[in-house]
Amino acid sequence: MAIKTVIFDIGNVLADFCWERFYRSFGYSEEIFKRLAKATVYDDMWNQFDKGVLTEDEMLRIFIQNDPGIEQEIRTVFRNINGTIEVFDYTYDWIHELQKKGYQVLILSNFSEKCYRECGSKMDFVKEADGAVISYIEKKIKPDDEMYELIIDRYHLIPEECVFLDDKPENVAAAEKFGIHGIVFKGREDALIKMEELGV
Repeated sequence: MAIKTVIFDIGNVLADFCWERFYRSFGYSEEIFKRLAKATVYDDMWNQFDKGVLTEDEMLRIFIQNDPGIEQEIRTVFRNINGTIEVFDYTYDWIHELQKKGYQVLILSNFSEKCYRECGSKMDFVKEADGAVISYIEKKIKPDDEMYELIIDRYHLIPEECVFLDDKPENVAAAEKFGIHGIVFKGREDALIKMEELGV
């Protein structure tokens, strides 16, 4: 069955989730950097941030509770997290090239409302796609089945006619359970080879 729809994740696929570079831009010591990482992006609650079930204030309180000794640094970093995302040079062209070839292009991504809002125009590429399912809006998150069921139902997809690209193997495996072809994203060139093998 021929592929008709290409589904992209955002972070580390269409845009660089460059939180490490952003955190280091504040000039903190290596010890503080590691403590910041552990208290925030490495914490299991980060997924709830993307899921949109906690307010920004609630998330900030949780992060501070994780390491009260760096409260000021956590508050400083999270004042505006625009710098955690940078769009890849190829993103717009890739979306448009696929559309010109007749493919439907959709986005399925875990993303927080705060990051989406504060990244502003950097996220305009989402509007170029033919549709999107974003975790904070839906209050659902990959790799939960509900995210995949939602995109299939909303866009009337035939799973076997879709390919999904995500950098996290567990998210790809979850899509494959529904019959969607999956590619663990390790870079655009590698992805293009694997998509070609699927006839894209």
